[in-house]
Amino acid sequence: MSDQSFKDYTLSEDIVRALDSLGYKHPTEVQREVIPMALDKRDLVVKSQTGSGKTASFGIPICDMIDWKENKPQALILTPTRELAAQVKEDITNIGRFKRIKATALYGKQPYAPQTAELKQKSHVVVGTPGRVLDHIERGTLALDRLEYLVIDEADEMLSMGFIQQVESIIQKLPKERVTMVFSATLPKDVEKLCYKYMSNPTQIEIKATGITTATIEHSIFEVREGDKFALLKDITIVENPDSCIIFCRTQEHVNQVSEQLTNADYTCSKIHGGMLQEDRFEVMNDFKRGQFRYLVATDVAARGIDIDNITHVINYDLPLEKESYVHRTGRTGRAGKTGKAITFITPFEGKFLNEIESYIGFNIPKGNVPSREQVTSKKAAFEGKIGIEPTLKHDKNEKLNKEIMKLYFNGGKKKKIRAVDFVGTIAKIEGVTADDIGIITIQDNVSYVEILNGKGPHVIDVMKNTTIKGKLLKVHKANK
Repeated sequence: MSDQSFKDYTLSEDIVRALDSLGYKHPTEVQREVIPMALDKRDLVVKSQTGSGKTASFGIPICDMIDWKENKPQALILTPTRELAAQVKEDITNIGRFKRIKATALYGKQPYAPQTAELKQKSHVVVGTPGRVLDHIERGTLALDRLEYLVIDEADEMLSMGFIQQVESIIQKLPKERVTMVFSATLPKDVEKLCYKYMSNPTQIEIKATGITTATIEHSIFEVREGDKFALLKDITIVENPDSCIIFCRTQEHVNQVSEQLTNADYTCSKIHGGMLQEDRFEVMNDFKRGQFRYLVATDVAARGIDIDNITHVINYDLPLEKESYVHRTGRTGRAGKTGKAITFITPFEGKFLNEIESYIGFNIPKGNVPSREQVTSKKAAFEGKIGIEPTLKHDKNEKLNKEIMKLYFNGGKKKKIRAVDFVGTIAKIEGVTADDIGIITIQDNVSYVEILNGKGPHVIDVMKNTTIKGKLLKVHKANK
């Protein structure tokens, strides 16, 4: 662990304060390498696996360099999945909270109108999936003329999901004078080619992947016939008795089947796959993050966008057929300096795929010992005891940050000709309140939302109940969302 602190960089006080509230103590290796170069506005190609802290490595300098007064987007971050877009947007919002950075997420399976309305507001950072971002660009709803920073996150996944052409189409529409940063767990040739085609003398940074070595993750394989997999899964989970476990399957059908079998066996369990509604996927992810259930059965769609520090076990119920997927799946555990276990089931006919994975990760995965009857019997009481205990709900890392922030609702907006500056001017005149106590302001047609920082929300509500804005007395109360 480095003794370095975020105060050692030339970061603004607002950013350092947010990082402190979020519990960021010392920069990770990727953050130590990337932050100074990003602040120096260098083009970067960063090879670093998931779980290494790379979102903050670009999020911190981008939030620091954003000009708050500029209303149009200054940074565009492309992600392969909707879950990851939502996660990155949340991280950017948290890091930029005291600087009032406004981030907007754009992804499919959601109506255009609310996204378009949000883009008409002040929007400093846009995070989105390539298809939806390109749609907004072509509709003229995403302004590009003030864009200074482009981040391509999980570039290898963009390639494997077939997004690389859309990414290229987006890049061709962006201002030539910009800083471009590419982050990838692996660097396939097509990704490298893209980098050198559209980047200016990029600096390459490679962070050695500790997560695919046995340093933080204990890997093992179990040979099993297809029909015996579920029995083995039950035996292994009884012996291991994990606190938080993701079980990866190859298909949506398999996820549904395994999830149902586990639920019938009284496991606290849920599932996630691409065939589910987006709202349901987000709900499952949020519940899993909070620890409402211990077992999540998932397809590879969930291997990205899961930012949870304490997943103790990953079980590959089905062996991934792509070697890169093994890295992305197992990278869900052993995160943020913790240790974890990656257990993989392999059928007798999958040796070829296992050889490819082992050649790719650079070591042979040791064979695990199938639990004996005695082991299972001796561990059963402890396992059943844990099943009967309600999981301990985990705290959000932004809990401390949000503690002193209250979002206020006002029943007036654009149609009453009210602007952000009107709220700032009125609220900053309240005794004991300054402009620094006002956070993100969102003005819609008929309503507005204003964040009040530093625990001053209740005081502002009391005063604003009897104070006019532009001569209008608006209803005000704590917002529900």
